[in-house]
Amino acid sequence: MDSVNEWLVTWGDNLWTWVVLPVVVILGVYFTVRSGVVQFRLVPEMFRTLTDKTPRTADGEPQSVSAFQAFTISAASRVGVGNIAGVGTAIALGGPGAVFWMWVMAFIGGASSFIESSLAQLYKTRDGDQFRGGPAYYMQRGLGARWMGILFAVILIVCFPFAFSSLQANTISATVTATVGEAGAWLPWVVGALLAALTALVVFGGVRRIASVTQTLVPAMALLYLLLGLVVVALHVDRLPAVFAEIFTSAFGYDEVVGAALGYIILTGVRRGMFSNEAGLGSAPNAGASAAVTHPVKQGLVQTLGVYFDTFLVCTITAFIILVSVPDLSNATKGIGLTQGALVSTLGEWSNIVLTVIIFLLAFSSILGNYYYGESNIEFITRRPWVLVCYRLLVVAAVLAGSVAGADLVWSFADGVMGLMALTNLIAIALLSGIAFKLLSDYTAQRRSGRDPVFTRDRLPGVRGIELWEDELSVTGPIDVETKRRQSEKHRDHLHKDA
Repeated sequence: MDSVNEWLVTWGDNLWTWVVLPVVVILGVYFTVRSGVVQFRLVPEMFRTLTDKTPRTADGEPQSVSAFQAFTISAASRVGVGNIAGVGTAIALGGPGAVFWMWVMAFIGGASSFIESSLAQLYKTRDGDQFRGGPAYYMQRGLGARWMGILFAVILIVCFPFAFSSLQANTISATVTATVGEAGAWLPWVVGALLAALTALVVFGGVRRIASVTQTLVPAMALLYLLLGLVVVALHVDRLPAVFAEIFTSAFGYDEVVGAALGYIILTGVRRGMFSNEAGLGSAPNAGASAAVTHPVKQGLVQTLGVYFDTFLVCTITAFIILVSVPDLSNATKGIGLTQGALVSTLGEWSNIVLTVIIFLLAFSSILGNYYYGESNIEFITRRPWVLVCYRLLVVAAVLAGSVAGADLVWSFADGVMGLMALTNLIAIALLSGIAFKLLSDYTAQRRSGRDPVFTRDRLPGVRGIELWEDELSVTGPIDVETKRRQSEKHRDHLHKDA
């Protein structure tokens, strides 16, 4: 087993070093320049669109989930183990300088996130009383490459609802076990069974139940964690100037360059940054496509804000908790243990219990977000109901298995699969980016004229594969039941024809 894990680590490192990292950086910079630094220039618009009114049906119901609910679904997946264990691992392996490169990755990745989520909105489809979409859909509809969409869907299903959800469950189990102390081998099984049962209750309820749970969980767990972090930082406020100095000097320091460690620090920061904020990875667009908005760019902006929320707030507070509390990282424990140790050393043993609650909220909401991404891609591959039922059962089983299994092998495997997933998605959005830039131009032109932007597909003449966005009435609502039924039938016929 150790040899398999070692091979996976080597394979993942080579893939990220020589293929994924250059593509991520080059395309992120290209999207930033071509969009006029959209991830900075339109920050006020991000907050405005987050609270947009949701278009309604003729009977007064929302056409699908709201922009804010789609934000919380994606944040539910983003904000999880990566923000606590992932940041701890990045600092233990790459030192304080890895934090700087996580920040850089978030800013550059903001442009990639904008492109992918805007495209997901443009090429979304109606499925009953909700919308579906994501990279698989824009690969099929925008590029005419269903094979590429299926490949991406399979990689995502392996990576998120199975591998990553197992890791989230494993972190919950490990944290509870560490908090309780000596309790025997039975405790992880009890934790796993309880977590699996809670997961089943939500995932068998559909996307609206997921949205209703995450819109409550995500703000609560984020606020609780940020408050705890602020207390730790306040108690060590005299250490802050030194922490900032360590972050920047370690990112560019002479010793790091001479010691050939700079490349590893950058790689660690970028990889853990992408694992945490998912910018360009192709996961968040699945949630972004589910929102009912009046212009695709609106959800592109909202999902970019999600990248900032994840990295500049949650990841940064984790980094500060560790760096102000643990000045000497020479023998630092990787992962969740580093964050736990930092909290306990400052606040005492009671903070372990609070952290356990926080990790449960973070990780459980991530499991739900991961599940939704997989469901959206299962629906892309096949419409057979029994397949979806089997998928849900396997997700519940993966949560149980992750609670009782070792995590090293799964982490190594997930890292490599994440690289393949990012590479597939980045190639697709690079090929379709010209359409996203046209969407951005249309949005900014309407805003300059004083309008609340509304997109219809006749505003992009010659672009094929756009199923919805027929006219302003269907976009802004109210939309009647018969129109929804026709759109759903058109979606099923389209998938059957392409299959």
